[in-house]
Amino acid sequence: MNDRSGLFAGDDPFEITRRWLAEAEASEPNDPNAIALATVDEDGMPDVRMVLLKDIDGAGRDGSFVFYTNYDSAKGRQIADSGKAAFVMHWKSLRRQVRVRGTVTREDGPAADAYFASRALQSRIGAWSSRQSQPLESRAALMAEAARMGLRHGTNPPRPPFWGGFRIRPTHVEFWADGAFRLHDRFRWTAGENGWAITRLSP
Repeated sequence: MNDRSGLFAGDDPFEITRRWLAEAEASEPNDPNAIALATVDEDGMPDVRMVLLKDIDGAGRDGSFVFYTNYDSAKGRQIADSGKAAFVMHWKSLRRQVRVRGTVTREDGPAADAYFASRALQSRIGAWSSRQSQPLESRAALMAEAARMGLRHGTNPPRPPFWGGFRIRPTHVEFWADGAFRLHDRFRWTAGENGWAITRLSP
């Protein structure tokens, strides 16, 4: 029996996520595309931080979720080592969340170039200036480096070779919607050779 009508209608988890995100953009006060991104370090210790999801690309088994960062950051190094990541999007105004787990590859071609070029000039200079996750002597030192990079790269800085995207291709996508008396609705999409297996989960 298929009881996925309404919020969960459809078989493509990327289309459902796009629909939910569009609704969140009308109700969340800040950063509706924020995700809590989880990785693990070389010792297996989990790590998590907030980043901004910048693209929900494609559909079906060819779809992916894309964000951008410094490849030399802690998250960048951890992803390079494991090739895996997970994230959760939570919209308090809608009382919904999306959880994703999957494998990760770099997005460092034309799509990364185009996104970098779309950013504000100072953000592009900032990408060149920050040795993300590394010790920093002072804020003054950071601002001095930003000034130096601004003079060096001018008004059209190219994308740094150490900065670009990561593309998460999910093995699992789970949707959660608040229900009365904590009887929530949960559905999990699991990737398989022949598409997605969809399972309702107990709350």
